[in-house]
Amino acid sequence: MSFYIPIGPQHHVHPEPLLMKFKVEGEQVIDVEINVSYTHRGIEKGFEYRDYMKGIFLAERICGICNAAHTLCYTQNIEQLLGKEIPPRAKYLRLIVEELSRIHSHLLWLGLAAHQIGFETLFMYVWRDREKVLDLLETITGNRVVTAYNTIGGVRRDITPEIEQKIRKSLDYLEERTKYFKKVVMEEPTVLVRTQNVGILKPREAIELFAVGPVLRASGIKHDIRADDPYIAHDEVPFNVVTYDTCDVYARILVRVDEILECINMVRYSLDHLPSGEYRIRMPVIVRPPPGESVSRVEAPRGELLHYVRSDGSDKPYRYKVRTPTLANIPSTARMLTSRGDYIVYIADIPIIFGSIDPCLCCTGRVMFIDIEKSKSWVWTYNELVRYSLKRFERHD
Repeated sequence: MSFYIPIGPQHHVHPEPLLMKFKVEGEQVIDVEINVSYTHRGIEKGFEYRDYMKGIFLAERICGICNAAHTLCYTQNIEQLLGKEIPPRAKYLRLIVEELSRIHSHLLWLGLAAHQIGFETLFMYVWRDREKVLDLLETITGNRVVTAYNTIGGVRRDITPEIEQKIRKSLDYLEERTKYFKKVVMEEPTVLVRTQNVGILKPREAIELFAVGPVLRASGIKHDIRADDPYIAHDEVPFNVVTYDTCDVYARILVRVDEILECINMVRYSLDHLPSGEYRIRMPVIVRPPPGESVSRVEAPRGELLHYVRSDGSDKPYRYKVRTPTLANIPSTARMLTSRGDYIVYIADIPIIFGSIDPCLCCTGRVMFIDIEKSKSWVWTYNELVRYSLKRFERHD
């Protein structure tokens, strides 16, 4: 006999609102429906009502943890529209902050993954060491989380020799600790039992469902935007694309741990080969790109991030579109959470399987109206959305 278990919209599995409806037989999950539309903030529409410079502040608030990736993707997009090339030093500085932010994101996730399987000691250790990265980001950018570092034309701040020495010292410590965490992950029975052969996503499934980032690479697929479509200085800074072929939660942990070590080497190389010169080009206060469109892609900590912009020649985007990694990984997550053949998903495995994609729902929600009978879809204008909001407020007053 089967029955349904709803998880959400509010549940301790994840602090952000979502609804997962599981069809179960006993302790086994047979099917799942995932609804991520509870947090729609209208950010894409918000870009159209702000000039290009103000859009930077909106872009970095799409996701707090991935703010450096979003502002990097956004500023690249506008620079492509303008036909501007930023200085070599700015490219390396962007890369340094991008990779430090990736270390921060992966350490944050590793701690949360330990928490989800009940390994609280590892959670505390990882989050303690994560503070080292936040301190570095604060030293470089002035902020711990939302860095506000990238700007159209380059970066806001340079780094001094004193800051460089602090970065190197902290990287030595983080490398030692990350190797210790990898040893714990590979030897601790608590981690092995809860993650091996759990959350299976075969290579063919990962490709068919368009998985991205560590989820894709943990299924043995060697794909990384930094290597396949290099941006800023990624064509000059060497690194290895990390893959594992066990296709489970365990592989997703190891991919992220090894990527931390790769990031550390990339930052060191960037410091060793940091070009001299300017770190920003002068830009007008009001940016007016010529009519046209542009697409920018970066490898965010969670995977491929895509920004699209269309300009009509004014000081505001005519259209702006963002495709985030979590949105791309939702179909793969549904497959991981569904029993099939010899692979069985138990209710107790739901938190760590869902958590293994490193979900960020605040940047994922999208709203579109669909008329199934007429096979028609549409999106409200800003004024239509305002009118609906006012009527809804009046009904609940």
